[in-house]
Amino acid sequence: MTDAPQAAAPQEKVSAFGLPLLVLSLLQFMVVVDGTVVNLALAPIQRELGLSESASSWVITAYALAYGGLLLLGGRIGDVLGRKRAFLIGVGTFTVASLLCGLSRWPIMLILSRVLQGLGAAIASPSGMALIVVTYPPGKARNQAFAVWSAMTGLGSVFGLIIGGALTSISWEWIFLINVPIGIFIVIAGHYVLGAVEGQRVPLDIWGAILATLGSTALVLGLTSAGKGASNPVFIVAMLVGIASLGAFFITQKHTENGVLPLSLFTRRDRVFTFIAIFLLGAIMTTVAVFVALYVQTILKYTTLRAGLAFIPFAFALALGAATASKISMKWAPRWIILAGCIFMVIGFGWGTAISEESTFWADIFPPTLIIGYGVGLVSIALTLSAVAGVKPIDVGPLTAISLVAQTLGGPIGLAFAGALAQSYTRHHGGADIPVTEMNSVQLHALGEGYLLTLFVCLGLAVVMGILSALFIRFTVPDVVEGQKANEAANDLP
Repeated sequence: MTDAPQAAAPQEKVSAFGLPLLVLSLLQFMVVVDGTVVNLALAPIQRELGLSESASSWVITAYALAYGGLLLLGGRIGDVLGRKRAFLIGVGTFTVASLLCGLSRWPIMLILSRVLQGLGAAIASPSGMALIVVTYPPGKARNQAFAVWSAMTGLGSVFGLIIGGALTSISWEWIFLINVPIGIFIVIAGHYVLGAVEGQRVPLDIWGAILATLGSTALVLGLTSAGKGASNPVFIVAMLVGIASLGAFFITQKHTENGVLPLSLFTRRDRVFTFIAIFLLGAIMTTVAVFVALYVQTILKYTTLRAGLAFIPFAFALALGAATASKISMKWAPRWIILAGCIFMVIGFGWGTAISEESTFWADIFPPTLIIGYGVGLVSIALTLSAVAGVKPIDVGPLTAISLVAQTLGGPIGLAFAGALAQSYTRHHGGADIPVTEMNSVQLHALGEGYLLTLFVCLGLAVVMGILSALFIRFTVPDVVEGQKANEAANDLP
């Protein structure tokens, strides 16, 4: 059974601005916001639900793993069901899951609801992007729509922190419940204003998606339990399952028609190391956002609103770094921009490790926050350009999707790795893996030192990313120019 085609021809639209774009961009905004909004709510969620340090990270990683692990499969589901139907199903799933998150009173209910949120986002997001192509003709209108869609990604990352702080100051449940009326509006309005597209009979690589998600989840579980020692049975079994699942995934992708990961796009070494760098950037951004938010709330006793406002300088510096990278990208090869950004990050993280319980915002937190944000902005734009450098227009879409998956999965895996090191350090310096509300002053001090250790982890990841990029990402300025032309041409593809 397929969707019935809409009577109005999409070519009649001459401007992107209107209700269809509002519906599509609101979805993207919600999806991105929910990837960051929990960072500031994690401390009060820990206190109210009695989550331990090791368990609390799953509130974040559950969403990221489901979203990143199933994103490529979500695009294929849209091909089969029809883009409009898949979009509405995905938004509906996301909305119901948001309601369940807000009503959660037990850790397991919240974590499972976050998984369901990620599943809904993975189905809706790729179909939303595809609906832009269906709704708007090539040219100005489609370019406007893609520009707004991309802007929602950037704005969602920033506003997720601010909104998270503001809503959590009322009650942490509201960071999820606010999605419910928005989701209902998107489903109702989308039903009437979005054009329907018939589904296609294409094979779904279900096993590929299962192996990729299982492998990533097992690795995160293993790394999360590593703080209790390498001889821990959970660590050993989870790591073996993760490695075996990911190994089987890559083997099956070589022999699967319409696999979720098109390996033909990985023939250039430059491209492979670009995705590795994107993965590392995702790990750095998630780790620093989570642990800095926890530190300023748990150790420095910031309110959630104040903690959210403390991230505003980071957002402005990131935007400035991105603007700088865009200007110099036609003069500097991507690897040198990435290396410069990594140097800024190393300086910022090095400065940040000096933060203590007596630190003040303007003297000790504000400066490294600016430096790190500027470095992240430089790196993110250079890696975005590298991902599609020297490609054909038909490859732009898949490469962009793979970039998003790499960054999304880098977050939970990097967070688990840094968290395991922090947990191990805390345990060996008088800390305990118990709810924060039950800790004494010695345990809280050890916890704070463990949080700061994650900045050293981010520093190390930035060093690795800078070295790998300088040595192995050899794209030239002409490659970048060719990629941007392909990117523009891709917007005009049917």
